[in-house]
Amino acid sequence: MWCMVLGSPAPAAVPVAPYGNLPSVEQVALSPDGSMLAYIQTMPDQRVLAISNINDLKLVGGGRVGDARIRSIEWADDAHLLLTTASNQMPMGLSGERTEWHLMTVFDLKTNKWTPLLNHVRTDTPTMNVVYGRPVIQHKDNATLLYIHGVYVSDKTEVALFRVNLTTGAEQLIKQGGGATDEWVVNDSSDIVAERDYFERDKRWAIRLFSGGRLHQTISGIAAIDAPDILGLSVQEDALIVELTESAGIAWKPLLLSDGTWGPELAGDETLNELLLKEGSRRMIGTAFVGDRTRYHFSDPAVQAGWDWTERVCGFQRVRFVAASADYSKFVVEVMGPKSGYAYLVSDVKEHLTVPIGKIYADVTEIAEVRPIKYPAADGLEIPAYLTLPPGRPAKNLPVIVFPHGGPQTRDKLDFDWWAQALAAQGYAVLQPNYRGSDLGKQWVEAGYGEWGRKMQTDLSDGLSYLVAQGIADPQRACIVGDSYGGYAALAGVSLQSGIYRCAVAVSGVSDPASFLHWVMRKEAYGDRVGLRYWERFLGVKDPGDKNLDAISPLKHAAAIAVPLLLIHGRDDVTVPYEQSADVAKAMKRAGRPAEFITLDKEDHYLSRSATRLQMLQSSIDFLRKHNPPD
Repeated sequence: MWCMVLGSPAPAAVPVAPYGNLPSVEQVALSPDGSMLAYIQTMPDQRVLAISNINDLKLVGGGRVGDARIRSIEWADDAHLLLTTASNQMPMGLSGERTEWHLMTVFDLKTNKWTPLLNHVRTDTPTMNVVYGRPVIQHKDNATLLYIHGVYVSDKTEVALFRVNLTTGAEQLIKQGGGATDEWVVNDSSDIVAERDYFERDKRWAIRLFSGGRLHQTISGIAAIDAPDILGLSVQEDALIVELTESAGIAWKPLLLSDGTWGPELAGDETLNELLLKEGSRRMIGTAFVGDRTRYHFSDPAVQAGWDWTERVCGFQRVRFVAASADYSKFVVEVMGPKSGYAYLVSDVKEHLTVPIGKIYADVTEIAEVRPIKYPAADGLEIPAYLTLPPGRPAKNLPVIVFPHGGPQTRDKLDFDWWAQALAAQGYAVLQPNYRGSDLGKQWVEAGYGEWGRKMQTDLSDGLSYLVAQGIADPQRACIVGDSYGGYAALAGVSLQSGIYRCAVAVSGVSDPASFLHWVMRKEAYGDRVGLRYWERFLGVKDPGDKNLDAISPLKHAAAIAVPLLLIHGRDDVTVPYEQSADVAKAMKRAGRPAEFITLDKEDHYLSRSATRLQMLQSSIDFLRKHNPPD
């Protein structure tokens, strides 16, 4: 284990690289037999897939992955790894607005070779080497089979279900979507038990149930946005676990496969928010509630007992479930606290021991304190937030960074946040509000509908006012920083609001909601428009041409920005177009108020490359130290 020293004085300028580089260890996966680990390791000169024995962490295989945007690692069996990577390059023959595509590659530990799946070069089936979601993995007749969603190409592209035999290399098309189907559910016996359809024309959803390969029941309804989501299968695989949006909140209910009737609700909106699935399966093994502390409930009492022991042995630290061996005798967990720092470890339940894997940020020597707080918004709504305090400084009259999360329908957690920790290490207090619209339950999300740039924005400055009233923050030394929706909020904080923030840093932010909606509409031109309607709901409009959007457009109010502004955007961003930042830079120049604008070459929306992520963080901190010195 490692020992973290908390509370030591921070130097005038703490190095940024320990935080800005990609994690030293990430994407940890445990082999089914519990004997090997696979993970991505980032070192100063290279980034590799590392495969090691669990007992001594001695490397037994792997290879360089360079700047590949790795989204997940999963063991198919004890000899094959599945790597899912992201690309924003349009597949051959397709046109339109770029998006992020996921590709899957198999790594064979015995041959040390990589093989792409669903590659049209290797098969007569007209496919694209694109995958959706996680595979269902089966072992039959000494063969490993994958059931994976991909794309079938005919006169148009359709979601399809494929079966891949990793032992023989054979790939077979099992089901075609026909335009409306976007998901099939495969059980642990390799049977297709359900499919989900969505029909854009009448906004109708349908869940079809199968038995013996034949359709025997269909349930359907109307939903312009919040169609039911199939989370997985029940423990006994006799029901689908479906997430439903109801008037009272989000409900999780079992849909019985035998007759298409609904069983009793698993739990309410405020109780569960993660379904735990067996590795390589859609079968439920438990549930989790993610709050200030994540609470796990496993369906098997023996597995629960092993998990309870794991939490006890980790002491008073935050423990997050990452992976498990097939027999659940070993867990991979992420821990954060004074005993372990921020690290991965293996819990061996049978042997009653823990094996450290590595610190997630190897060169971070101390972790700043993070406090849960609540404060009143102007209309009386109580806003939950997290406050990260600079090490070694009293929580009094501090320079502060208001740091809203992206989404907006996501949330901040009481976790290690590399960006917030980096800012705190420089001497800033960092406020992360879960403003209305954040993912804290249906009612909280709905409180944000129509409040983009309105109450969602003032929720942030109300938090600053609270810190000032408490004597924690210096009102003359406050800046706002964010990316994605947080980037919009940073822009809005110095254009739609004035006299609050001393400077702003907007990373990959939406600057003009109207042009952003038109871009989303073009992306969805050949499919459903659920995404467009989702954004319109938060923005409070029913059409991208609604002139009311001008009132909440930082681009339209760029001339009102009277404080230093730093814009940063990845050139390869396909989530928020690069032009959203470039247009603000042009408008500021025309208004005689030039902003600093940094382009991150070959970078996406998620800061997936180590060099450009570090560039973003270093540039941001240099800017903040210049215009809002923490010392």
